[in-house]
Amino acid sequence: MQRRSLLKLAAALPLTVSAPARLAARVMSPFARVRPGDPYWPTPAEWDELKTAVGGHLLKPLPLFAPCVADAGSGACADVSQNLRNPFYLGDQPGGTQVSGWLDAWTPAASAYAVQARDAQDVVQAVSFARTHNLRVVVKGAAHSYLGTSNAPDSLLIWTRALTDVRLQDDFVGAGCAGKMAPVPAVSLGAGCLWIDAYTAVTTRAGRYVQGGGCADVGVAGLVQSGGFGSFSKGFGNAAAGLLEAEVVTADGKLRTVNACQEPELYWALKGGGGGTFGVVTRLTLRTHALPEFFGGAWGTIQAQSDAGFRALLVRFVAFYAERLANPHWGEQVAVGSDNSLEISMVQQGLSREAARAVWQPFFDWVKASPGYQITDELGAGGHQAQSWWEIQGNPSMIMDQRPGASPDHGYWRGDQDQVGVFLHGYDSLWLPAALLAPATQPRLAEALFAASRHKKVGLHFNKGLAFAAPEAIKASLDTAMNPGVTEAFALAIIADGERPSYPGEARPPMDLEAAHRDARAIDAATAELRKIAPQAGSYLSESNFFNERWQQDYFGAHYPRLLGVKKQYDPEGLFIVHHGVGSEEWSADGFTRLK
Repeated sequence: MQRRSLLKLAAALPLTVSAPARLAARVMSPFARVRPGDPYWPTPAEWDELKTAVGGHLLKPLPLFAPCVADAGSGACADVSQNLRNPFYLGDQPGGTQVSGWLDAWTPAASAYAVQARDAQDVVQAVSFARTHNLRVVVKGAAHSYLGTSNAPDSLLIWTRALTDVRLQDDFVGAGCAGKMAPVPAVSLGAGCLWIDAYTAVTTRAGRYVQGGGCADVGVAGLVQSGGFGSFSKGFGNAAAGLLEAEVVTADGKLRTVNACQEPELYWALKGGGGGTFGVVTRLTLRTHALPEFFGGAWGTIQAQSDAGFRALLVRFVAFYAERLANPHWGEQVAVGSDNSLEISMVQQGLSREAARAVWQPFFDWVKASPGYQITDELGAGGHQAQSWWEIQGNPSMIMDQRPGASPDHGYWRGDQDQVGVFLHGYDSLWLPAALLAPATQPRLAEALFAASRHKKVGLHFNKGLAFAAPEAIKASLDTAMNPGVTEAFALAIIADGERPSYPGEARPPMDLEAAHRDARAIDAATAELRKIAPQAGSYLSESNFFNERWQQDYFGAHYPRLLGVKKQYDPEGLFIVHHGVGSEEWSADGFTRLK
């Protein structure tokens, strides 16, 4: 609705009426959401009506450390403190976030109210209420957002954590697709499912594979909507490429089932166009694949005794990667350290123990035969039966959720522990184009990595760039809303750092802000070194710089105008606004005031 039309409607409304007051809230202040204390904030009676409509599941979320502010000696405070590094606990709290904030960017803040959705109709009621009363909305599943997109004060939170149904299907055909598409094996997942729920059902129990996230505690819906990468994306594409169908509640309060045959533009936008932007996803159906016989990896840390030796090591590794690892088998990462270390933590799919070792043996032999290198963590490679990859019991690589009554299937990778509750000083990422692996440009790449590492450790996440992926994976990923440049990148370079949790209300020593800002500047300096060799590189929206000024191009590339068209069709009034989400440039940073 245009401003002139709104003003005409406002002039026609009696100022004394109460029934259309909610419409008046939208008409008289079409460019501002209402907050607690505003004249048009819903009355207690109206909140009670919503509570009845959602079966009593309307909550008043509290900040995570509210029990400690009230009584530092209480059992509730002890419960928070004991579980602060447990991602499952944090996701189970209505006021919880799995990142404790970002320097000069955002701070966790509880919503005014939260609908703890138990089914899609609860979401319909919540969206309709928010639209009618002109409320700021946020959507949260697992709360695993670095950019704070599932967090906003004075908002209505639509919390999908309880939507955890999992259903395997041997011959799925999307709604309206009968006779148009062949049946395929699939898994349907509620929006509150975590990837460990999907992997347990699909791989550990059913012996198949679904492409999802590398972090087991990440939410299924958020990852797919951001594009999403897992350890084996070089073999199977990004997570969004596997989306067959979604159930979503749009800003008009309608529950829609979208796929390639029904509302294909909205379906496409949900495949990587950003979570919390086009509606509230309540269910996803993803393609499953035949499980490779083997999953495995390669590991170890090499430290050079001099800068010259480290440069030579990087040159050798870059050439080795281009020759032996640039294929659908190998993913995950190496870290290029400021202490002249190269830390290997890669994974592979489809290779036996012997085959994996054979791939790496020439590089390992070179390191051991060359003077000036110390192996600080044993070098190795291998593989084992893929079906046991996500088993929790007896797996030393995983940490179980040990809370009383917790699901025995809930565990997360030990290597992800440092991420839980982290307070970020800075974070940036950029896709490195595969052209840098050409023999003539390999020395430039190695030198840029060395220069960047003088400022900060650089992680090369090979599975998050899809160059050299399986052809069918590239084709499917190109049919998503992500920046298509991802298919031409051999890796996503990530440069980030932070410190231990720093939630509001948490008792801890004051943060050293000078050191934190110095750390943030070092991250910027390291990123700048890599941008010298990849000046037009895009960035992955879920793992990117909060302050990125060219986010539309970096996240979506040439797809942005099309995405903006979908946004204007399904959410013309901007009910769903997140930081650096499609259409957010029309709103203030807090999402409360429309700018144009």
